[in-house]
Amino acid sequence: MDWWTKTKEFLSEVRTEMRKVSFPTRDEVVGTTIIVLITSVIFGIYLFAADRIIVWAYQGIVKVFG
Repeated sequence: MDWWTKTKEFLSEVRTEMRKVSFPTRDEVVGTTIIVLITSVIFGIYLFAADRIIVWAYQGIVKVFG
């Protein structure tokens, strides 16, 4: 029954640690979510543009040397 004692001790420690957790407010969650979405869109546009430029350059090189 040693596993039972360890399990009870573990769950007790989990409860103690959960009391120490500070959860973000709704405003903090909304703010950081907006920042993540804006950053994702900016990186998406940047990567799209970089991909288009690389494809354009590659096609130009193939036309010249191919």
